[in-house]
Amino acid sequence: MNRQFGFIAIALILFCALPSATLSQSVAAKDVVAPAAYANFDPAARGTTIQLAVVMKILPGFHVNARQVSAEYLIPTDLRAETPEGFQLGEVAYPKGTLQTFAFSKNKPLNVYTDTVTLHVQVKVLATAPVGAQSLTLKLHYQACSTEICLPPVTKEVPATINVVAATSAAKPANKEFFPAN
Repeated sequence: MNRQFGFIAIALILFCALPSATLSQSVAAKDVVAPAAYANFDPAARGTTIQLAVVMKILPGFHVNARQVSAEYLIPTDLRAETPEGFQLGEVAYPKGTLQTFAFSKNKPLNVYTDTVTLHVQVKVLATAPVGAQSLTLKLHYQACSTEICLPPVTKEVPATINVVAATSAAKPANKEFFPAN
């Protein structure tokens, strides 16, 4: 029993002594960002334009390159979508990043996203959109880095559902916390 306890104690000491770069390497790039999509109307009426917010929750200790990169070699955050019949996607509004300096970037600040970041995209719900729950597949492409290393770029699918109704009077505002007041 004491021998087993000694082994566990040594393992814990070694684990705690590992440099953060080694710990960063044990995190998969796909696990650094947890994205989720929210509509500003639920349900949304045919013949209207709504917004989707894609909220990126970034793992503490990591960042992703902003849309507007500060160096040519960096991979920008990119959001695209496959829209079903009855919908048209507008341009994505990307927030500004923050300039930060990291061990691997020497003295050149990089434009990055950290913590929680929200991207917005307008979606036209055409008069021909089918009524009921409609699925859109958004694709979020990003490159995540810690303070020491960068992980390979990754593309994650972000499911979005738009509940469509025929009557404008049935549309209801939703998820106000993700949409700035107009």
